[in-house]
Amino acid sequence: MLSKTICLFDVDGTLTKPRLVIEQDMYNTLTRLKEKVTVGLVGGSDLIKIAESPEEEVLNFFDYVFTENGLTAYVKGKIVNCESILLKLGEETCQELINFCLSYISKLKLPCKRGQFIEFRNGMINVSPVGRSCSVQERIEFFEFDKKHKIREAFVKILTEKFGKKYGLKFSIGGQISIDVFPIGWDKTYCLKFLDNFDKIYFFGDRTNEGGNDYEIYSHAATNAYNVEDPKDTISYLKSLFEI
Repeated sequence: MLSKTICLFDVDGTLTKPRLVIEQDMYNTLTRLKEKVTVGLVGGSDLIKIAESPEEEVLNFFDYVFTENGLTAYVKGKIVNCESILLKLGEETCQELINFCLSYISKLKLPCKRGQFIEFRNGMINVSPVGRSCSVQERIEFFEFDKKHKIREAFVKILTEKFGKKYGLKFSIGGQISIDVFPIGWDKTYCLKFLDNFDKIYFFGDRTNEGGNDYEIYSHAATNAYNVEDPKDTISYLKSLFEI
């Protein structure tokens, strides 16, 4: 086993299809990979959404689990870190941001709108123009609409101009339907502070373009990073790199 090597994975679009469970082929590949290296997850969502299955299974299978970009961190199933965006920004700033987002979303014309436009997490605020309670099909429809009309890209630009420098905030497009809002430095590179004991860190993600929520860790000097198109692409890389 390469004891000083870790493979870190984004979740949606990398290990799984968006908001679905790990399929058997991926599970079998990761099981073989664990015989050679340490494995970990780093996602923007909380543990419940990252797991999409019993949380204990995820914490038992992966040696390192970094939720909300590592602001909440688990090592060998034990929580070792938890930060709070509310304590960092304060109630007044959080409300100013949330009120602006809700006002902006109210003026958008989309294929559909559902509930839960704002999700307040420990380490970030997640903003979804279509609403996180949309169905899988509605999620896909918004994603295709967004690719054509750049809804989130325009939203991020306005948020950055209004709040970025003023409050030291970063805005990243995440997954298919949302935008992650967090203090500068609280991106996925935050998890690297827990990995000083590794000589080689591999990262696999699908949102590696600038503005995507994998960009910072993908472009970081400490990682050997790979952009993937989907879970099948991830498996192909793993088989080639680690001969599994």
